Amino acid sequence: MNNSRRDFLKKASLLSSVAITLPSLQNDVFAAKRFNMSGYAAPKIDKVKVAVIGLGMRGPGAVDRISYIEGAEIVALCDRHADRVAKAQTILTKKGLNEAKSYSGEDGWKSMLKNEELDLVYICTPWEYHAPMAIEAMRSGAHAATEVPIGLTVSEIWEVVKTSEETKKHCMMLENCCYDFFEMLTLNMTRQGLFGELVHAEGAYIHDLLSLNFNKNGYDNMWRLRENMRLNGNLYPTHGIGPVAQCLNINYGDKLNHLVAMQSADFMMGDKARELAAEDSFYNEFVGKNFRGNMDVTLIKTEKGKTIMLQHDVTSPRPYSRLHLLSGTKGFAQKYPQEGIAFGHSFVKKEELDDLYKKYTPELVQFIGEQAKEVGGHGGMDFMMDWRLIDCLRNGLPLDQSVYDGAAWSAVTPLSIDSVAKNSRTVDFPDFTRGNWKTNTPHDMSLNGGGNTGIRAKVEDKNIQLDV
Repeated sequence: MNNSRRDFLKKASLLSSVAITLPSLQNDVFAAKRFNMSGYAAPKIDKVKVAVIGLGMRGPGAVDRISYIEGAEIVALCDRHADRVAKAQTILTKKGLNEAKSYSGEDGWKSMLKNEELDLVYICTPWEYHAPMAIEAMRSGAHAATEVPIGLTVSEIWEVVKTSEETKKHCMMLENCCYDFFEMLTLNMTRQGLFGELVHAEGAYIHDLLSLNFNKNGYDNMWRLRENMRLNGNLYPTHGIGPVAQCLNINYGDKLNHLVAMQSADFMMGDKARELAAEDSFYNEFVGKNFRGNMDVTLIKTEKGKTIMLQHDVTSPRPYSRLHLLSGTKGFAQKYPQEGIAFGHSFVKKEELDDLYKKYTPELVQFIGEQAKEVGGHGGMDFMMDWRLIDCLRNGLPLDQSVYDGAAWSAVTPLSIDSVAKNSRTVDFPDFTRGNWKTNTPHDMSLNGGGNTGIRAKVEDKNIQLDV
């Protein structure tokens, strides 16, 4: 073989090797260029121009709460139904505030993003619109805040994450339970080391919504009932996992590794559809359809070997429970059916629990908690969440929950659906942080130079429809 042919084959072999490895190299380089949104502080915004999309169950309450926050101005309102927009306008005008720009129709939100200069888009629509609207909001130059979940499929959750990184716009999932008072207390106690190292946690969303889901005047076009037909898994995991994931430092030193989900059959919704259809032909379309089961139990293991148990049941006739349980090497905390903290075999007495509240209530709650209770929204946690979001944007502070948190918590839904479909087999979690969980540090929720956002004078008109 002559030298020229030998050189040619050597070069061809080298090129072939490069071609084989090129996709992985491209992916590595692409990932390396991604901006880490964890701990990111966006530039300060003196007056946050807010648009609210979706004015059915949750939206009017959001308009009401945000209208109390200094430094926030609701400049646009949007809903598929024009009458809902008009009704929401009265929330502003009754307080002497300016009317917002009105948008309605199927594509009203797209026109709004095109025509308005917005700082924050607050999304309260049915679940399927959360990811598309958040993505387009960030691409339009605004930060996004979306009701739970941040997305329904792993692919669209990834797209939300990538868009946030590319645009350097926040996308916060509005998990209000992270701002409830006991959850905030136990988060601070966990970080102060009172429970030792956490070993296990539990969370739940057990809420009898059977009648509401079948109510023709409830969710628009029966969308939530339809989701209980279309999706078969834990459809509402974030109330349970959000608060405990923060305590476990998920995405900040640990990550969700894998899950298994087991689900009962449906013993309620199919029967309810037949019962209603016997009296009202409107319900005929729901007869004979497959509904998700009553109870879904999802078990998760973290990279460091911690375990999490989540429950989801929105049909059984049982008391409401948003279980919040933390079990550590030195202590234990549980909420629902009652709040309790233990450092041994028995819960501490009420007087000692009161002392723990006094000593370990976080600065944020001390600063705004009582005013949050006055304004309301699930006992005040909704308002505390909204106030904190606006205050962080106004003062250029990192948000308490990054896009990676919303992504990881929301991913429980599609992964549980996958596991249930595979007869409860193990399904791995994606790492939305791309390894940054190893070095990310948790945000401590202190005011850190914020806390200068006040509340406008309160009015007594509280006839606002809130979701349950």
